Amino acid sequence: MKRQCIKVPKKIGEPVRRILLELEMLDNSVKISGDEMFLYLPLTREPAPEELSSFPEGIELNECDFELQEKKPVPEDLLGFSPAYEIIGDIALLEDPDLDAQKASRIADALLRTQPNVRTVLKPLTPVIGEFRVREFEVVAGEPRTETIHREYGCRYKVDLARAYFTPRLSTERSRILSWVKEGDVVVDMFAGVGPYSILIAKSKKHSKVLAIDKNPDAVHYLMENIILNSVKNIEAIEGDAREVARKFAGTADHVIMNLPHNAFEFLDSAVLLTKPGGIIHYYGITPENDLFESSIEHIRAAAEKAGRKIEVLDKRVVRSYAPHQYNVCIEARII
Repeated sequence: MKRQCIKVPKKIGEPVRRILLELEMLDNSVKISGDEMFLYLPLTREPAPEELSSFPEGIELNECDFELQEKKPVPEDLLGFSPAYEIIGDIALLEDPDLDAQKASRIADALLRTQPNVRTVLKPLTPVIGEFRVREFEVVAGEPRTETIHREYGCRYKVDLARAYFTPRLSTERSRILSWVKEGDVVVDMFAGVGPYSILIAKSKKHSKVLAIDKNPDAVHYLMENIILNSVKNIEAIEGDAREVARKFAGTADHVIMNLPHNAFEFLDSAVLLTKPGGIIHYYGITPENDLFESSIEHIRAAAEKAGRKIEVLDKRVVRSYAPHQYNVCIEARII
């Protein structure tokens, strides 16, 4: 069976395999093959140009024949239905807060038996609440903890899910924002959390400067740990209210990331203040299906006009479904 693959010298095969796992690109449906000198690692997709920078020198994209891997059991095989969950690091997070204890325990047991990387199964007891956007959890099975290290696009993020918000579901979106940033740009991440946007950008664009702001001291604690964990030097972690920090860095940003979808509109004056002429605001909102973009664009326009500036809408897109008839959207607007 033909698959696109990475041809890699055996001496660096294991580091490359680990990178592919982190990038979720290793095709586990077929067996890794090799010869005396090289390993051939099958891919689920072609690496993006910025992802290739994560790999050591000496690799080569190729196409090879592979043998099918024996199918491993999945939770559905044991349960008879597909449970709703997401995996963050080595923690499986059940998505239905209304699960009764017996059903939650059954699902947790199936996950631990079929997902070898999962060590803990959590059930949320509350929605995302409060100023710091956190949840309370119950440990259903496994190790009694809420802290983990999540790997994504060659970066590692240490996070305690009960103390700081994190979702793996925006990984593609984070990579998309990276594609807007040029080497040497100044990026301000107004609601940085533990750093998934900031660290990816800083690590990929080594000549850029990233200012990562968050009001949650626990999030900033993990952000600073993640800066060390990923060996990035071109990033500054700032604990504080983004509105106050904006006054200090007025007019410096080529890009302002506003990933606070329920409340970002309240900070648009500060985002405009941060943005240099020609800079771009990446604005996230939660909107109804009958008004996906227009009201958000008007919020951005009003904030710009208040500062005597204009906007040019460069892109608008639905990021994901958030709730019935509601969507998480992103708008890219140049501030002139």
